[in-house]
Amino acid sequence: MQGVYPQQDVFRRRLPVVIGGLIFMSLILLLRLLSFQFPLDPQVDSYLINLRDSGYTQSLSLAAARGNIYDRHGEVLAVNTLEYRIGASPSLVSDARRTATQISSILGIDELELYDKLTSDALWVLVAPNVSAELAQRVRQLDLSEIRMDPVPRRSYPQGPVAAQILGFVGGDLQGYYGVEGHYNDQLAGKVTDRRVSTIPFDVPIVDWQQDRGRDVVLTIDRDVQYIAESELLDDINTYAASSGSIIVMNPRNGDILAMANYPSYDPNAYANVANEDLYTDAAIGDQYEPGSIFKVLTMASALEMGSITPDWSYYDSGELDVGGVSIYNWDRAAHGTTTATQALVDSLNVGMATISTRMGPTSFYTMMDKFGIGRLTGIDLEGEQAGTMYTPGDENWSESQLGTNAFGQGVAVTPLQMVTAVGAVANGGLMMQPRVIHQVIDGNQVIEARPANLGRPISAETAREVTQMMISVVNDGLDGKASVPGYTIAGKTGTAEIPTPIGYENGSSIASFIGFFPADDPQVIVLVKLDRPADYWGSQTAAPAFQRLAERLVLALEIPTDDVRHELSAQGGAVNHIRR
Repeated sequence: MQGVYPQQDVFRRRLPVVIGGLIFMSLILLLRLLSFQFPLDPQVDSYLINLRDSGYTQSLSLAAARGNIYDRHGEVLAVNTLEYRIGASPSLVSDARRTATQISSILGIDELELYDKLTSDALWVLVAPNVSAELAQRVRQLDLSEIRMDPVPRRSYPQGPVAAQILGFVGGDLQGYYGVEGHYNDQLAGKVTDRRVSTIPFDVPIVDWQQDRGRDVVLTIDRDVQYIAESELLDDINTYAASSGSIIVMNPRNGDILAMANYPSYDPNAYANVANEDLYTDAAIGDQYEPGSIFKVLTMASALEMGSITPDWSYYDSGELDVGGVSIYNWDRAAHGTTTATQALVDSLNVGMATISTRMGPTSFYTMMDKFGIGRLTGIDLEGEQAGTMYTPGDENWSESQLGTNAFGQGVAVTPLQMVTAVGAVANGGLMMQPRVIHQVIDGNQVIEARPANLGRPISAETAREVTQMMISVVNDGLDGKASVPGYTIAGKTGTAEIPTPIGYENGSSIASFIGFFPADDPQVIVLVKLDRPADYWGSQTAAPAFQRLAERLVLALEIPTDDVRHELSAQGGAVNHIRR
């Protein structure tokens, strides 16, 4: 019995330790159970949710509606539409053969391939990624509970190819590219959010895609004028067998681009089908070319502004002039004898222009070209503008002979928009306006007006009047009525430019152009017509008549009164110095 008491004593001593250990373990288990109620690390939580939902949810980028694009009169140029992503849960398909037959006949997809999808072990399969609202409605009428349709925002261009290169397009990634869509993507784009949505047909997500929509944009473009310009350009391409061309119509008073047409172009509704991606670029702002004789307007204006010549200045034209070791000839290879400044412009004499530029000297000549913006971006609010090229003294590619050849538009590269902007200063009393295509930005109930901006005053109002009179003489005395419009005084200039290559100039090919504004005494529009490689070489035979036909339609579309009516209205105090449309 004596041996029992020590054992009990040991037990009594160890019992508190055992009880303490059990209590400690119980507390640990209790804390562990409570820890499941604590917030998880965000990365761990996200991983577990994705793992849990991977079988019956999918991740989608859902975009709010993009802002609409309108022309200056509120005509819709770009809007939003819905396409549908159609999917199915194979486990819920009761009759796969019938379902595959019905859907494939509507969507025009392979029936056997669809049947294989509907009989697979997948929880959810994609039937068709992009289905029009019309076809989606026909599928919906089948009343198939196993089919689900998710709305997908898409961009639509109701006018088709009209103004395509001005507008640009919206890609499948919901980003804007080229033109207005690209330049103003941040303004137009609605908010894009990533969401996980159920693949169960009965659990359709509610998506308010009009929430957080982008801003609407109103352009300076006139849809009707744009259509006229594009249709006339197409006729010109066919009539003169030209390879390409551009037409720009601008209001010289504020820089508003009313139309900017190019050929070839494309349909932004089918941008993915365009084989040559160069078509996405607006040639009127992105293609550089030697302008030829329309550049003589700037040379004449510069010389008059600098005082190098006067309106009654004259020179002796021998038909040839050496500048920097290069012989310059007139287009007709003829000598014209004693010739006035106006006659040099009317007859488009290269020797006359080179004589003027050498009188100015390189410093004055290139200073004036810089004021006219040659070799610099205009800053138009579109993607893809090029700056052109004009070498000046000090550049390794400049030579003294270029002082002579640049004077008549050779050895210098411009864009069509640069020429319209520069000559627009003559039309606008010497003030050069920055070209623009945006008139307003609409953010909900707030209308943000785009203000006109000027790029400087390269010439005085007096110089502008003198050059305008010379350009009127070009149309009246030098073109035999080829650019005239009955009832209107037109100021203009033709151009016929050679096409440079790495080894010289193309044989027998030219770029024919005409730039003009009207009414000459109160200009409301300035127009450039440019035709590349027409069958008839000279601008007077192609671009000038093309301008004439276009101008005859523009005065009607823009409701510009004839000179007599305007003068009579003006005498009575009427306002006639603005575009009424």
